[in-house]
Amino acid sequence: MLLEEAKLLLVLSIMWVMLARPTASMRTTLIDWHGLLRVHMPGYYSSIFNRVSTVIISYSSWNGKKMHANYDLVTGFLENKLHFRGFVISDWQGIDRITSPPYANYSYSVQAGVHAGIDMFMVPYNYTEFIGELKFQVKNNFIPMSRIDDAVRRVELAKEAVGKSLVLLKNGENADNPLLPLPKKATKILVAGSHADDLGAQCGGWTIQWQGLDGNNLTIGATILEAIKKTVDPSTQLIYEENPHSTSVSSNNFSYAIVVVGKPPYAETFDDSLDLTLPDTDLTIITNVCGVVIISGHPISIQPYVEKMDALVAAWLPGTEGQGVADVLFGDYGFTGKLAHTCFKTVDQLPMNVGDKYYDPLFPFGFGLTTEPVKAN
Repeated sequence: MLLEEAKLLLVLSIMWVMLARPTASMRTTLIDWHGLLRVHMPGYYSSIFNRVSTVIISYSSWNGKKMHANYDLVTGFLENKLHFRGFVISDWQGIDRITSPPYANYSYSVQAGVHAGIDMFMVPYNYTEFIGELKFQVKNNFIPMSRIDDAVRRVELAKEAVGKSLVLLKNGENADNPLLPLPKKATKILVAGSHADDLGAQCGGWTIQWQGLDGNNLTIGATILEAIKKTVDPSTQLIYEENPHSTSVSSNNFSYAIVVVGKPPYAETFDDSLDLTLPDTDLTIITNVCGVVIISGHPISIQPYVEKMDALVAAWLPGTEGQGVADVLFGDYGFTGKLAHTCFKTVDQLPMNVGDKYYDPLFPFGFGLTTEPVKAN
């Protein structure tokens, strides 16, 4: 079973609103309300009406008012008028720049950012001060607890989004013999691969640091391995080997195996490459075991290995909520997701788009098998 994890857990609408020009992303835009609606807003409407999941606040200002402190545009218009129900993220050190010069009045910046309607803050350096200041303001009623409850509710949607974004691409030999969902009660299950127990790999880039981090020390959450342990029946023996040998796999009589492999975290230009294959060590594990989860922020060239897989799932980057993956694998919820991009066969086909004269994908845009949840297994 293979889960390919690429970048579609939450669709991101960048930026809200008025990301001016490439050379002037932090300047103010001087325009009246009707001009703002007519010139700058139309490009956002379709994304929001099609249920975009997250919005990042821009560094820009509107008539001198920093967007990170603009209650009228974030809460008043985006959330109340357009009924946006996802969660709102600050940009990198965005609240520091509410004041001029930056960081001149941090207490005010924290209050203004939270009040504006930002649910999650990118605070890469002074996060201890941010947490302390936020707690102080909530305790002393400068920030109402209702605003915190609203932010937490929006962030909690992340787990639900993981399950609903999974795309089932292959499921057993045919429709009459599906592999998924997996039974929770089994004699022995193998979980393998470098990314099975790695929160940093699940989260990808732009997590704590620009390029992200490997390992489990950067944040709290559930790895896919931990989620599987929590999900299976207590009588099921769960074995974890990062890089099992083929003889070990064949001699242990596993009921089934789940392998989690992929690329290390990255962001932006650091992964601009036509080398869209998995590392050789990961391909060896697939060959040896053939039950796989691929964690990557972009489509992976996997055609030569699809026939070896009993099931194939695109799970994207689940972030800290590995439980959302396990819930669907083991049938607590069904697969419902569809591909939001075309899966190519080889990189020689790129670029590939729907409507191309020679459109011969591995999996077409919009493809996705479905399953029903099971009450007990």
